[in-house]
Formats: sequence, C-alpha cells, structure tokens
Amino acid sequence: MPLPRRTFLRGLGTAVALPVLDAMLPSRAHAATGAPVFPKRVAWIYVPNGANMADWTPATVGPDYELPLILEPLAAHRRDFSVITGLANHQGNELGDGGGAHARASASFLTGVHPRKTAGADIKAGISVDQIAANQIGDQTRLPSLELSCDGGQRAGSCDSGYSCAYQFNLSWKSETQPMHPEVDPRAAFERLFGNSDPAATLEASARRALYRKSVLDYVLDDARLLERRLGDTDRRKLDEYLTAVRELELRIERAEKFGPPRPPAGAATPAMFETYEQQLQLMFDVMVLAFQTDSTRIATFIVAHDGSNRPYPNIGIRDGHHDLSHHRNDEEKKKKLAQINRYHTTQFARFLDRLKNTKEGAGSLLDHSTILYGSALSNGDKHSPENLPILVAGRGGNSFAPGHHLRVDENTPMTNLYRSMLDTVGVRTEKVGDSTGKLDALFPPAT
Repeated sequence: MPLPRRTFLRGLGTAVALPVLDAMLPSRAHAATGAPVFPKRVAWIYVPNGANMADWTPATVGPDYELPLILEPLAAHRRDFSVITGLANHQGNELGDGGGAHARASASFLTGVHPRKTAGADIKAGISVDQIAANQIGDQTRLPSLELSCDGGQRAGSCDSGYSCAYQFNLSWKSETQPMHPEVDPRAAFERLFGNSDPAATLEASARRALYRKSVLDYVLDDARLLERRLGDTDRRKLDEYLTAVRELELRIERAEKFGPPRPPAGAATPAMFETYEQQLQLMFDVMVLAFQTDSTRIATFIVAHDGSNRPYPNIGIRDGHHDLSHHRNDEEKKKKLAQINRYHTTQFARFLDRLKNTKEGAGSLLDHSTILYGSALSNGDKHSPENLPILVAGRGGNSFAPGHHLRVDENTPMTNLYRSMLDTVGVRTEKVGDSTGKLDALFPPAT
C-alpha cells in the first residue's frame, strides 16, 4: 500500500507535514498515465509604488527579448517566466473619489473592485481571487490559504486621503467587508505550518521549545524513525533533506529573535525583531516554499512592502524613501534610484524562484507545478497610473502554460482576465473575478 499523501510526523502540539515522496505515488498511477499527478499551487507577490517602467519593459516581444535592468537578476530563470505588458487595474483609478491611489491600488489589485472611500468601519471592496480559489480548493489542505507581509500597519483609521488602513495593508479579502490580515512575523507563520489543529497545544509546545531550546523536530523524532523503516533509499534522502530545510529555517528565525531588536508587546502592529528588512523578506519567502513543499496550502499572497511604503534601502545605498523616489517628476537621478529598488526586489524574487526550482517533485520541481504572479498595481508611480502594469508570471502551472516570453496584450486588458486563467491552473472555475471580461488566452491558450 502506498504511503498516504496526507502523512504527518506528530508530537506534542506539533504536526510536521511531509513533502511528496515516491512512496506516496501508487504504481498504478505510473501505469495508467505515465506520470504521477502533483499538487498545483498559485501565488501572488506584490511590490509597491509601481516601477521605473523604462527599466522594466523589454524592447521586443517574443522569446528572444533582452532582459532590461530590473529583470536582469532573473536571468537564470528567463525560460521560467513571462513578462506581460498592457494589463490594467481600472478599479484603481479615482472614478470620482479623488486622492488615495495607494489604498485603492492594494484593495483593488486582487479583487478587481473599486473600494468604498471611507476611513470608518464601513469598508467595502470585493472577494479577492485567492479567496475565490480558497473557497473551492482550500479544504484540500491544512491551511485554506496563506497571507504574508513584511508590513503590518494599522487595521483601522485613515491611512491614505480618507481611505481606511484596512485597504492599504491587505491584498486578500474573504468577503466584501472582511480583509484577510496577513502574518508579518515569520515565527508565527512557521508555527501555523507546524502546529497541530489545537491552537492552545501549539502555543504550549512553542513556549516549551523556547524554554528548553528544543526544535520542532525534537517532538517528532520517534515518528520520523518509524517512517524511515518504510522508505526506500531515495525517499530517506528526500526526508533528510526536507527535515534539514525545516531545521535550517527554524534556526534562522531563532537567530533573528536572538540578535534582532526586542520582540514588541503582544498586539503591536509590526514586529521589530529583524536586524534587516532583507532578513524578514527572505524568511517569509522560505516559509512560503515550505508551505508549498508540504502541501500545507496551495494558495498564497505576499506583500513585499505595502503600497505607499517610504522604506529606505540603505543596504543597496538608497537612503531616500521608496515612495518619495516614486514621485520622481522625471528627475533622472531619482529614477535611477527607483530602478535600483525595483531591481533589489526582483533579486529577492529570483532567490525565491531558485528555492522553488531546486525543490524537486518527480521529474519536475515546485516551480514547474506552480503559477506565481509578481507585480504591482501601479506602473508610473509619479502619476499613480494603474495602466500598463509591471507584471510577470513564473512557473508552468503543472504544464498549463509555456513561459519564457514577453507578451504584449491589448492595451487596458483587465488584470482580472489573467486571474481567471491562473485559477484554471489549479482547477478553480469561475465566470467572473471583479471586472474581468474573459480570460488571457495570450499566455494560457484554450485547450484544443
């Protein structure tokens, strides 16, 4: 009998899900289809304040385009992603509401809905594409979806020209009035992946591990040893590599907690526990890799930084605020600095793609079995333009599409058309996502 796909190593307050092992793949699947079927994942990675579009947009279309400055860090993956030019987020426009472009950008990016302008409790946007997916396939995994961010922000009050902070710091919306607040603490995200179904027991186990300096793996060693007896040499090696990766991430989180600033009091908006922003950013990306590798969830969103963020980037020599630089007024020096920030973000995204591609599943990889969107709800930040957005899509969606191109679609094609096609890759069917008018056949040709 094959090992059940939903196999866990269990201990006190701990449930360590396993990656896909050969022992989980019944031989009849190979005989019937020639290859096993792996889970398909989908994610949306958000970067703020648009981009210096001259350094983002390739000069030519097709597979042989030259990578512009901002995309150069992705050179090793140029056959693993496609750049899409011409997409628009129409609902991010003013539409009579005046200022507040950054709040509208975030609130409309995954919903395709123009948010109600209010700083009060009567917020209203629309259900986001990730939650449309979670409603249909979220019950197939421990976590219906995973929401991550590097900026906690406020959950109430006014943050942008009369728009509630709830709009500016959330991408994911479970309903028109209920945002899905993202997790900003890698420790808490790690515990969500490896805690059990009892939150109280998970909290107790986490506190006990901290007190006795134990690893989450110390609680599941007996289960791991019993499992190894049932595995072949290849699976034993896979299990060892996976458990090593879990422990390595756990140690990095522990180091961040030990050497970073003191952990803030409970309820604080953003944990000040990181020596650097890059440390937090990479930890969050790695949490997402483990979440996909263990099939803990198949749906994720990640806010690299919130729209309107004025974070400086001294680690790359940029001490000006990001938002300030996005309002460059065609100052060439400011545009160069903005492009450097944009390039820094794609460098971190390239590291994430490395991790996905180096995590093998059968003859392919996690990246092959994923559809990952990376981009912003603004293009020219100086004008708060929601047209001609900087967007790329990585992965192959389990052979749902062929990446490696620069595609130019009809101007002002709704972003939500792309989302409908992305949902198809994970088996989610819907007639509408926000203001969608169809599907994006340019990247996802219809089945013949």
